[in-house]
Formats: sequence, structure tokens, C-alpha cells
Amino acid sequence: MGDYRNTLNLLETAFPMKASLPEREPQFVKRWQDMHLYERIRAEASGRPRFVLADGPPYANGRIHIGHAVNKVLKDIVVRSRTLLGYDAPFVPGWDCHGLPIELMVERELGRKEREVDPASFRAACRRYAETQILGQRADFERLGVLGDWDHPYRTMDAPLVGAELRALASLLRNHNLVRGTKPVHWCLDCESALAEAEVEYAPHTSLALDVRFRVAEPARIGEWLSADSIPHDLSWSIPIWTTTPWTLPANRAVCLHPDARYTGLRVRGPVGEEGLILLESLAESALRRYGLTVVAQMGTVTGATLLGLELEHPFSARRVPVVLGDHVELDVGTGAVHTAPAHGLEDFALGRRYGLELDDLIDPQGRFRPNVEHLAGLGIFAAGDAIQHLLENHGTLLNRAEWQHSYPHCWRHKTPVIFRATSQWFIPLEEGTLRSRSIEAIATVRWHPEWGLARMAQMVENRPDWCISRQRIWGVPLALWVHDETGALHPRSAELLEALAERIEQDGVEAGLAAFDQPEASSIDRRGYHRIDDVLDVWLDSGLTHQSVLARRPEAGWPADLYLEGSDQYRGWFQSSLITSVALRGQAPYRAVLTHGFTVDPDGHKMSKSLGNVIAPQAVIDRLGADVLRLWVAGNDYRSELAVSDAILDQSADIYRRLRNTLRFLLINTGDFDPVHHALSPEDCLALDQWMLERVRKLDLEIRSAYDRYAFHAITQMLLNFCVVDLGSFYLDVLKDRLYTLPAGSHARRSAQQILQVIARSLVHWMAPILPFTAEEAWAYLPGATAESVMLSIFPELPDCAHLTVRWPFDTLLLIRSTINRTIERERREGRMGKSLEAAIRLYLPPTLLETIRPVGSELHFLFLTSRVDLEPAPAPRGSIPIDGIDGAGLRLERASGRRCGRCWHYREDVGGQPDHPELCGRCLENLFGAGESRAFI
Repeated sequence: MGDYRNTLNLLETAFPMKASLPEREPQFVKRWQDMHLYERIRAEASGRPRFVLADGPPYANGRIHIGHAVNKVLKDIVVRSRTLLGYDAPFVPGWDCHGLPIELMVERELGRKEREVDPASFRAACRRYAETQILGQRADFERLGVLGDWDHPYRTMDAPLVGAELRALASLLRNHNLVRGTKPVHWCLDCESALAEAEVEYAPHTSLALDVRFRVAEPARIGEWLSADSIPHDLSWSIPIWTTTPWTLPANRAVCLHPDARYTGLRVRGPVGEEGLILLESLAESALRRYGLTVVAQMGTVTGATLLGLELEHPFSARRVPVVLGDHVELDVGTGAVHTAPAHGLEDFALGRRYGLELDDLIDPQGRFRPNVEHLAGLGIFAAGDAIQHLLENHGTLLNRAEWQHSYPHCWRHKTPVIFRATSQWFIPLEEGTLRSRSIEAIATVRWHPEWGLARMAQMVENRPDWCISRQRIWGVPLALWVHDETGALHPRSAELLEALAERIEQDGVEAGLAAFDQPEASSIDRRGYHRIDDVLDVWLDSGLTHQSVLARRPEAGWPADLYLEGSDQYRGWFQSSLITSVALRGQAPYRAVLTHGFTVDPDGHKMSKSLGNVIAPQAVIDRLGADVLRLWVAGNDYRSELAVSDAILDQSADIYRRLRNTLRFLLINTGDFDPVHHALSPEDCLALDQWMLERVRKLDLEIRSAYDRYAFHAITQMLLNFCVVDLGSFYLDVLKDRLYTLPAGSHARRSAQQILQVIARSLVHWMAPILPFTAEEAWAYLPGATAESVMLSIFPELPDCAHLTVRWPFDTLLLIRSTINRTIERERREGRMGKSLEAAIRLYLPPTLLETIRPVGSELHFLFLTSRVDLEPAPAPRGSIPIDGIDGAGLRLERASGRRCGRCWHYREDVGGQPDHPELCGRCLENLFGAGESRAFI
């Protein structure tokens, strides 16, 4: 038997089957760096419509984790896709460089606390540490394939950004969006500093819960308050409160009731006799059960508003406190009465202002009671529970003690409980003025992805308190305000001083500029009698003002940004800080659209945690599978919800990657001898099946472009997989193999197939490039007609509209027939009655109209169905025929093909052996080898 393999068009390609991504990808990273790809893209894209994605800065501390990888990959997909869609899409990466985590690391390195080190030396050490961390993170991001201006990133510690932030501070001061006030703020005892809302996270906590009597100061008059006449004059009366913060009792200034709730006066009996208690009617039973008391008589019921002004005795201090009213009183837990300490809660503070209550300063920055607090001086507030309980017992005011488990605010860095503590701080005001309402109005002008982001953002801004922007730390942008040495009054020319300092810092650098400006002669503005406060600015203000310091100042960027893209936690972080500052400074949002993604979790929905052992490090994934596989996993998830990840899930992504790569390799192999300059055909000159596929590709191209435009990356990965596996692998490429391999190399029919394969390959590389940049770049080098040095120096090609060419031929109907044929042959194969599909002959019975439509294709239909023969007959189909799904009245019969198998094309034909010199060849192969070649028009 002759070997005709060398007579087939079996080509090779240098594009390898085995990706070896961990080894090859670093070579592309270096190549992109050496060729200055990012800069060349900027030059190539100059003059195009601009699309600006603003980079929310990661914190410059430690190696990147899987969440960082998800975020930066999504951003890179956006930037690359916009570039390929014909935009000028710069990407300026940034880092958040100030704040406590870096201070803690530097303290650890120095072996000393920050306040034990010269401030300038400590800040210099923090700067060096941040620079080192940035280098490590930059290498990780570049290894992920993220394109950006890595040589010129923005860093919040650099002089231009510090200067811009100080100028913004001056503007806030001028337009009355920067004020000083004494009010309760979240305070971390470990940081010894105020915290912003975004720096607080809630976690389970066990608190000491006490029920405490606040005795009525004049019990003989209680009948007047309860509108009851039969109350004994010698009965002691109390309003019990329930609190989970006993350490705030020394600062108590009132007891708050709900104005509309009903309170009942109860005469109760216990081990020490009878007394009177006033409790919320709906909670009285549960409270008395805690106290071990029984009801003797009900003495009257009134609303909370009736008791306004009733004087009570502090439970262990010699002072009276009033009953006040507030809607915040919880009606489902406790007693319905809330002890009120204006220095230690936002609602308490608001009540204090309304009723003129004193604001006590009893707690120092470390969380210890000050020396003037009798019996408790020097004790830590969380360690003082026993001492406070002892005080209450001595005064006969403790009703019950228990432990209470609840969600409690913690410092995001130390993971320790925080407190509300009234201190003098600087705020961006939201509770007064119009900034809150204007911010909410601006939210409605933004496109939110997902759409529910609008309501979530509006609710958060609606409910947030004033923004405390001052911090009692060293490493940060200085809150460079000058206040009077004696009165504390702000310098009347503070805004000008801020701008002058900004100019000096921009000229000389942060440290040198700050040191020089502190000298009296550094400014013409008289600062005698004033001193600069030592506070620094909240790091959320650093990042929140990057729309001013980066977008508005760097020429390649632009204000507002087209897109902010971060994790869903940034609704309370960067999205919000950017919005508020932008509205305060410019009157509108700093972004046109906001996209959020979920967090990474394990397959059971648990967050990544070292203690659970479920952490997936992106570096380990890249070393094992490659960055492209990691990127494919990111893109393949619906990022609007949580992203599940594990080694098994990543292996599934690797399998999908291999399918995509194998398809790409087939395309590159079979276009290896195709030169678009000399061999290209117009759509009109291509075979009918190729025209149909070209139209399918054009429609898919429009769908993928649309999906990139709306950030539906998971839909794109599914479309790519379906196209490669179903449209190509299971159909088109399978059908083309006969034409590609057996026809003369330069034949019109083979060039028609190659023309479409070249279009598909080029489109596929472009479609893949934002998600799989390394693989797309590798394939680009082997793509016929790819003249640009990088796929990123090109744009998506425009594909011709072939709809008018495909309307004559009902290929969708033929695919229905093909599906029925495939199922029938597969059944025969399973039952052992047939092997390869080429052993089959098909007899089709079709309705008249359909029969006449496809009759011209009849002689080539067997190529479409991968059988050796197809005969067409008019319906109806004879008894025993197999019905064709979706075509009324149509049927088919499956027969074994007659003739012998050709040794070259493997078709069964009657004319095999017709040429004595080549007894194993069919007439078709003889014509293709020694004649003019067979003619194809359709398949």
C-alpha cells in the first residue's frame, strides 16, 4: 500500500503546542520593556479619542496578593481592549505610600517607636521602605502582563502630589469645606490617632454588658410624671439602662428615651425589698427576668416624651442628669433607655448639642482614664470593667452583669477594638452645608457597573458622618495649618500659606521644602505668634485627591476619568473619598463610570486566610501555570460577585487555555503558506461556506467588541471558548481539513479556506490579546500579514459585511441536518455497526422548496457532513427513516458507503483503482494530484 502522506498539504508551524508559559512569559516582559512598548503605543495612539482609567493606588507594603492580581488584570484588560478598539488609553499606575502600616514596619526595623526617633529621620526611613516595596510590587504587576507607565508612576509621597494635595486643601479651606471641631471620632488606642470610616472594619467582639439603675432624683414626685395617684411616697424609683460600654459611664450626662415609645412604671419586688422601675413596655418582661425581680403592681404607662426633663442621679457620681429624647433608641434590646455620654458617640454628641450637655474629656490617647477621674485614674478603659462594677455595687446601682457578643468596630490595621472619643480634629463637613446633597446628586450622573452600585453609594454618602481628615501621626502629608499660640485660632491667611508651602515643596522636595518653609523668613506672610500643627492628613485624602494631583495635572491623563475600577469595598473608600473631594472642589464626580468587582474566596465561599490554609498566591500560580492562565481565570469569572479560586479551579482554566491555544495553532499551521499580499481573495470570490463563516466571524466580532465596551469579560471568554470548540473545532475546521489537505496547494478552493482562516486567526489574536496578552503576542509573530511589531501596535480589523452573500444558501438548516446525521452515526458507532463517518452514505428526503434550494450544493454536501456520499430525494421519507429535528417532513436514511476507501483522502468511492498506476487512489485525488484539480463552489 502506497504512502501518500507526502502528497497532502500537511504544514508545520514554529508556534509550539506546549505553551511553557512560566518560561516564555518573562521573555515577553523583557521584550516589551526593551522595545518601550508602552511609549510606542502612546505615540501610535496619539490623536485618537482618549479613554482614561484611573488607577486606585494599592498600598506600598508587601508583595501583591490574589486580590491585587484580580484588580490589576481587570484594569489591564480594559486598557488593552480600549487600545485595540481604537482609543488612546493611557495607564498611569500609582501607589499609596503614607500611613500606619509603613510606620509599624519601620518601627520594627528600627526597634524603636516613631516618637523616639527624630521625625525627619523617621520619615526618611518610611520613604525608603515604601520605595523598596514599590519595586517588588511593580515587578509582580509587570510579570502579570500589565502595561503601564511603570517608569513614571504616581506615588502619594512625591513632591508634585504633596504639593497638589496642599493646594487642594487651600481650596477646601476657601470654600468652607474644611473646618475644625471637637466631636467624637473613631479612635484607635494602638495608633493613638483618629480613624476615618474607611479605616474601620467590623468584627465579632465580646463586651461586658451591664444593667444600671439611674435613680429618680425626687421619687416622691414620680406620680406626677407617671400620671398615677396611688404610688407610695417612700418607694425608690429608677430608670435602668443597658450598656455594652461601661467605661463610658463616668462621662454620662443624660439618659435617652424614645419619644414615641410607651414606658411602664412597675412596682417590683426582689431580695432587698420593693422598688419602682420605669422600663420600655415591650422589654419589661425580659429585663425583669435578667434582674430576678417580680412585678407587684403596674403603676402607670406614658410615652417617652412625657418623661422629658425628669432628673436622675448618676449611678456613682454626685450629679444629676436629665432624661432626653432620641429616635435612635433601640426598641428590641436592653431596657428602652440609653445612657448618653456626648464625648463617646455620634448620637450622644448630637443629643449633647441639642440639650446643652457637657462634653467630658476623661480618656487619654492611649485609652486610660485621666488623673481627674476618681477611683479609675490610670486604668485602661477595657481593663476597668471590674472597677466600674465595684463602684456600681458600692452605690447599689448594678442590676445585672453579662457578656454580650456582637459586631464591633475594629482598627483595620491592628484588628483591635476602637472607641469613639471626642477630640479636636479637622473635618470635611457633611452634616451641615450642601456638600452631602451635591455629592448624592453627582452620584446619579455616573454609570455604575453593576447598576446597584448607584443605590449603595448614595446610601453610604447619605449616612456617613463628617469626614475627619486629621491624623496624629508622623508619616503623611502635613496638615500644614498655622494656629495661634494662645487662642488656637487659625491664621487668617492660611490658604495662602498652604499654597506657598506647596510651591516650595514642588521646588525643593517634601522634606527640604517643609524644613525651609518653617523658617520665619521663608514667607512674606507674617507668622509670628502662630505655629504649624503637627498632624498629617488622612491617607484616604491622599488617594481621594488623585483626581486633582494626577488626572488634572498629567498631560497624558484627563479629568474626569472615564472609569474607576476597584473592589466593592471601595464604595466606602476610594470611590467615596474621590467623589466628596471632587464635588467640594469642582462640583461634579471625578469619574464618568465606576466598575466594582467582588473578593476572592475559596470554593466554599470562605475568604482567603492564612489560618484556614486557603491562600492562593499569584506568584505561585504564575510559576506553575503562567500569567495568561491566571488572567483567563480572572476574565472567566463574573466579577460582579465573589471570585472562587483554588488549584483545581485554576487547572480548569488551564484546560480552557489549552483548547484556545490548540485552535490558534491549527489556524497558524494551515495559513503557513498563505501570503495575504499574493493569495488574498475578496469575500465575493470565496466559497459559499467560507462566506457564511466570514459573516459568522463578523457578527461575533461585533458581539465581542460590545462585550469589551460594557466590561462583560466573562461573556467574552465563553464566546471565545464556544467559537473555538463548537463553531471551529466541531464544525468548520473539521469540514475544511479535506479541502486544506487534499486539494492542490494553490487551488482557488484551498486559498478561499485559507483566506477565512487568516481572518479568523487575526481576529482571534485580537480578541484574545486583552485577556491573554502573552499568547496573543507569541501568535502575532506567526500570523500571515502581521506587519506591526506587536499586536498592541494594531487595532481590531474591520471585517466585511457578507450577509448579502449568504442569504442564498441555508447553512443554518444544513447544520440542523448535520446535527441529526452526527447523532445517527454516533449511535451506529457505539453499537459497533460503523467506524468512521466516511464509511457512511446519506440519503436525504427533503420538502420540495428546501430540496430545490440546496440541490446546487448537492454534489458537495458529503464534505459538509463528513460522509462519502449524499443523495437528495423529495419528501416524504419512507417508513423507517430518521426524522430531522426542526424540519417538518424531512428525514434521512443511513447506509454504508459503496466502493473502496481511497488511500489518500479516505473517502469511499466507486472509482478507486480506476488508474492502474495508482490503484489505491480515487478519481478525485488523481485529478488533484495530476490534473487541474477538482472544482469546488460551496463546501
